[in-house]
Amino acid sequence: MMPINQKLILASESPRRRQLLAEAGFSFDVVSVKVSEIPDKNLNVNDQILDIARRKARQSYADLKASRSDEFIVLSADTEVIWEGAPLGKPQDRNDAYRILKLLSGNVHEVLTAVCMISSPSGRELSQVETTKIFFKNLTDNEIWTYIDTKEPMDKAGAYGIQGLGGKFVEKYEGPFDNVVGLPISVVRDLLAKF
Repeated sequence: MMPINQKLILASESPRRRQLLAEAGFSFDVVSVKVSEIPDKNLNVNDQILDIARRKARQSYADLKASRSDEFIVLSADTEVIWEGAPLGKPQDRNDAYRILKLLSGNVHEVLTAVCMISSPSGRELSQVETTKIFFKNLTDNEIWTYIDTKEPMDKAGAYGIQGLGGKFVEKYEGPFDNVVGLPISVVRDLLAKF
């Protein structure tokens, strides 16, 4: 574990991101941040996801700078499931979850996570996008509805959790597993090393 001089602050309420950071041995505080997560349609997909992660980091940084005197690094992330060049987002309801899973069934999609960090007191900002390619099995309607009944897909981009019951739908993947869960720890380490 690399020594970090500043306090690491996770700007995310995601229990999955908290778990990944803790399992990787990081000590950190958590702050909640409320920003618009509506993607800017004028940007390409990579830049849309980076833009959302940056909005979260910048808002948290501004809030913390006003209330803390110690040095800190804000860490934020945004994860999207990309199907044919467009983000799928989280399902609006059960029927939307079915629609998303039906699209992914028997096909290949990508999961992109943008990680953004801002260091105090300089305000230096670093960010990076990680990609994992996911190969889905062919799913029956019964498998899809049974999964939706568990409620697991309802708060997840792409309507599935690879670390949960949705993992059984994944035939194979290319790239970091933790990226699909929501935070690629190798990117976190790379960005921290640059500070």
